[in-house]
Amino acid sequence: MIIETLSTFPDMYESVMGASMMRIAQEKGILDFKAHDLRDWTHDRHRTTDDEPYGGGDGLVMKCAPIFEAYESLCGAPCGGPDAVDRASGEGSADAAGQMPGDSSDAAQTPGEGSDSAAVEQALSAASAAADQAASKPYTIFLAPQGRRFDDACACELAKQDRLLFICGHYEGIDERAYTLADEVISLGDYVLTSGELASMVVIDAVVRKLPGVLGAETGALGESFADGLLEYPQYTRPANFNGMEVPAVLLSGNHGAVDRWRREQSLERTYRLRPDLLEGMELPDADRAFLQSLSTEGQQ
Repeated sequence: MIIETLSTFPDMYESVMGASMMRIAQEKGILDFKAHDLRDWTHDRHRTTDDEPYGGGDGLVMKCAPIFEAYESLCGAPCGGPDAVDRASGEGSADAAGQMPGDSSDAAQTPGEGSDSAAVEQALSAASAAADQAASKPYTIFLAPQGRRFDDACACELAKQDRLLFICGHYEGIDERAYTLADEVISLGDYVLTSGELASMVVIDAVVRKLPGVLGAETGALGESFADGLLEYPQYTRPANFNGMEVPAVLLSGNHGAVDRWRREQSLERTYRLRPDLLEGMELPDADRAFLQSLSTEGQQ
């Protein structure tokens, strides 16, 4: 998978992407990560990426022009705006015969002499180029409060993409016109962070750990919280007794069936007590429903 970020502070990614699983994923060739500096697509001496908001108000707003230019550069194709074609092809545009408007060097084709085959070849070439462009276009994500609430299901969906591009805001926000580039807008929750870089790191970590081979074990992410809609069961390791706090006996029994059932019931109970909203509408087997009913009965006594 290719993951790219576009932001004003790309150095923020160095510690996160250079350590632990993110580093291992890159060393294994599972992940190709690149942090792009938005300032590379500015053209003034101060490399300005923000400006005062129209209508007044506090803070600064990120300008849309550098974002559009960077997006076009990263995608290798123009986007948005009536002059997009002109920007991509240079000054002026060619007509269907490949001549510039007003060009008097008439190299007219002879009717019937290869004109049809040439037109077909040109059409096929254009279709192929369009397909290549679509294939190389990244799935583009903005991080903003108005976006879809990020969860495990969203991470699984993003992990199926071949290429992700995170466009990260800063300051007061991003010029609204830049959001026309978004395939999806994501929110981590009902709070505000200093920058989109921080939010993107959370999403990237959650997505990359879903990629095959990153966690090592084939079932690495299957037993984690939210993987099956429930919170994860409690975990223990050595020593079996620490300051009088003992590991549950069932985990020391060697009875794998009993361990599996204990873990399932612990997940159900933890979810029931801490995140009952996750159980709403969930399809559960009869044994799980009976266990939840017993918890409900205990609570009423």
